[in-house]
Amino acid sequence: MAEDEGANGAADPMIAGSDTPPQIGIIAQYVKDLSFENPNAPAVYQWQSQPQMDVQFNIGAQMVGEDVHEVALKIDIKATATEGTAFQAELLYAGLFALKNLPADQLQPFLLAEAPRLLFPFARRVIADASIDAGFPPLMLDPIDFAGLYMQQQGQLLSGEPAGQA
Repeated sequence: MAEDEGANGAADPMIAGSDTPPQIGIIAQYVKDLSFENPNAPAVYQWQSQPQMDVQFNIGAQMVGEDVHEVALKIDIKATATEGTAFQAELLYAGLFALKNLPADQLQPFLLAEAPRLLFPFARRVIADASIDAGFPPLMLDPIDFAGLYMQQQGQLLSGEPAGQA
């Protein structure tokens, strides 16, 4: 076996001259803010029309310590029917991520695409549970392609097109 190969035959990154591999860990996940408004209860439970859902997402990231970033996923939902507002929900769900040795060009894609992908299933459950607790069927949000949205946003920034326009 050559000297630059490890025990499994793969090249040893330290001998090959590359830096220490990136290390990523989730320190904590938590609800920062949760609001569920049911302004037309109890009449809403007798409405016959199916509400239309308007779901908006926003992602924020900030450094909160050395090698520690907070990523927050904000989800705003408004359900309206012909009779009026069925409900409004707002969730700010966040996670603390420890990031060591992550190349600078990979930091933003991780914080704005991969981290929200990891947080979303838990935020989705919080929304579903809140809708059940309010007397509605569970609101199961569709999966989101955060990487695709990030790439689309980056493409818009490069082309000079304002974000949010297609």
